[in-house]
Amino acid sequence: MSALLEIDDLKVTFDTRHGPVTALDSVSLHVAAGETLGVVGESGCGKSITALSVVGLIPSPPGRIAGGSIRLAGEELVGAAPARLRALRGAEAAMIFQEPMTSLNPVFTVGAQIAEAIMLHQKVGRDEALREAVALLERVGIPSPGQRASDYPHQLSGGMRQRVMIAMAVSCRPKVLIADEPTTALDVTVQAQIFDLLNEIQRDFGAAIILITHDMGAIAEMADRVAVMYAGRVIEEGTADDVLDHPQHPYTSGLIACIPALGKDDAAGRLEEIPGVVPPLHLLGDSCAFAERCAHRFARCDREKPRLVAHRRHPAACHAVAEGRI
Repeated sequence: MSALLEIDDLKVTFDTRHGPVTALDSVSLHVAAGETLGVVGESGCGKSITALSVVGLIPSPPGRIAGGSIRLAGEELVGAAPARLRALRGAEAAMIFQEPMTSLNPVFTVGAQIAEAIMLHQKVGRDEALREAVALLERVGIPSPGQRASDYPHQLSGGMRQRVMIAMAVSCRPKVLIADEPTTALDVTVQAQIFDLLNEIQRDFGAAIILITHDMGAIAEMADRVAVMYAGRVIEEGTADDVLDHPQHPYTSGLIACIPALGKDDAAGRLEEIPGVVPPLHLLGDSCAFAERCAHRFARCDREKPRLVAHRRHPAACHAVAEGRI
């Protein structure tokens, strides 16, 4: 399938008290229409910065896109005029943010907020936009949608607020839908409902979905392909089945080992964990960023960043894999 969204060699930097810090280092991703790409990794690995780059919401200053390309349906977005990015945002590429209460305006009803997005991009009147907003609320499974359209965000449950965000995101039938941790803080039953809803919307609209998460279980359920990120770089990429069944990078293996499962815990009853923490970005040098946490570390890891190249079944950025040590 030809790519609908193509991110090539993207580099994003932020000005900090430590000087310029690279938040994204040569990130390349692509996703086709009707496909779900899962982007997974710990907090601070660059998942959300990648998403914000696509929709033109990198805070500037202090951030900026320092290099690379983002093409949506062949149109280059890096360097595009702010007015063009505003026109694309919502209509061509939409984002479901992690926490609805910080994304929805508390002083406007949810129906009015959905209607505003519709009026902005579809150039219809307020009455028609409000009718479409009610229809969308019904479409995403909110009971009594006409009544709920008059409610304020604080009057809705967390699951309902997330459904409102999804209704707003798909109101203009975007080509690319970015879901940034869409089920954070929701109970498992509501999580399953949200995932079912995203799958249904994708089938109906044919949208490409980028699912950003730290949950490998969500990747297994939702994604066709997966990109694993660590310290601002993509360190493994492939089909979801390949990466989950045959992980190559030690970090990916560690993430999968951390998935809780009945009968999987060790004799002491403890869950698996990846030792150590992600290093501060301003301290990253020319070594492998995962080296200090890796049981397969050797001399080359301390002097050279591994490149993302094909090994065995799919690409991984690991010297130990490249040299057949694991």
